[in-house]
Amino acid sequence: MEEKKEIGEVALRVSDEEGGGDPKKKINNEEEAAAKDKSYSSGSKTRKRVASLDAFRGLTIVLMILVDDAGGAYERIDHSPWNGCTLADFVMPFFLFIVGVAIALALKRISQVPVAIRKIIIRTLKLLFWGIILQGGYSHAPDDLSYGVDMKKIRWFGILQVKCGVRGHLGPACNAVGYVDRSVWGLNHLYSQPVWIRSKACTHSSPNVGPLREDAAPWCLAPFEPEGLLSSVSAILSGTIGVHYGHVLIHVKDHSERLKHWLVMGIALLTCGFTLHFSNGNTLFSLCQIVRVEVKNKAIPLNKQLYSFSYVCVTAGAAGLVLSAFYAMIDVWGLRAPFLWLEWIGMNAMLVFVMAAQGIFPAFVNGWYYETPNNSLVHWIQKHVFVRVWHSQRLGTLLYVIFAEILFWAIVAGILHKLGIYWKL
Repeated sequence: MEEKKEIGEVALRVSDEEGGGDPKKKINNEEEAAAKDKSYSSGSKTRKRVASLDAFRGLTIVLMILVDDAGGAYERIDHSPWNGCTLADFVMPFFLFIVGVAIALALKRISQVPVAIRKIIIRTLKLLFWGIILQGGYSHAPDDLSYGVDMKKIRWFGILQVKCGVRGHLGPACNAVGYVDRSVWGLNHLYSQPVWIRSKACTHSSPNVGPLREDAAPWCLAPFEPEGLLSSVSAILSGTIGVHYGHVLIHVKDHSERLKHWLVMGIALLTCGFTLHFSNGNTLFSLCQIVRVEVKNKAIPLNKQLYSFSYVCVTAGAAGLVLSAFYAMIDVWGLRAPFLWLEWIGMNAMLVFVMAAQGIFPAFVNGWYYETPNNSLVHWIQKHVFVRVWHSQRLGTLLYVIFAEILFWAIVAGILHKLGIYWKL
């Protein structure tokens, strides 16, 4: 989920060919283009930003905080144990989609290929560094201030060792995604708390976390890497679809034409994804005969852990529709004020992601307590201001996340925006 502040920046300029050899004509063309595109830029003095993309990025950060911190209280918004798609399962593909759009916009203003390659390599190394720091170690924030990185068990890809003999199997116990990761990385470097532990095969409390069933299968406690090799290859498609949306934003200048392209593709992707998910495997019998693969039950189920093709289609289609909605409201209709707080978070997404979503800031605050760690400011606010007032652990947790986390970071991001302070890689 690593995401960067300036990936949504773009300077929409008229090319030299449009201006010809006449400098005055070129300047006039640039002024006309700037005036035409003013409605969907955020008005930066140095570079123009796509306001709707910033708002979409901010919304994705907000959803991440919500599902990470309130998902335990409301299981319906937490990650699906295996097949299916909940609110939490949209966060990662939304980020990848946004990154794809931003890549198209960022590379538009880099004319030289060597420069682009150098920037890509540097950005990749920075993201790998932060990814390993944030996801590769064992940080137990905010309840435990300890942090350590065991190189023997470091999780290289994050952000069941069973014998497999079933071709095309898509269950937790045996699938190609897990098999490849175990073979390449080994068990020590995989995610040790897979979501399938909340499945009905593992606990009677499903979809909540609960004690294991007496007859639970051995794979219930086996490690599994949801961001492994094969699933990461599939995840590239989410970013590629975002690149296409970015190309439409660059090359199609009319608002209605942009929305038409985006909406048609978004609806087509949703239709394709849901058709694959809800269709019985026998529906694709002729195709299966061609590729000689036996398909049972669902043709291609929605599954984030495997990053299935139907999951790619549904989440990318939903992302396209959300971006279209933001673009219509902010850039076409001018309804920008209600979404300013999302823009602020979106422009400082890296900071909010590291400090809030990864628990760095709460861990720092919890480091200051009176007598016992439970007497810290974070615990006191959550317990006395929200849980006890509303007499409900679930509702109190939800309100705490909304007001003490999301609203707080929206205010912080707004102040930093006014001061012109941004964290970028």
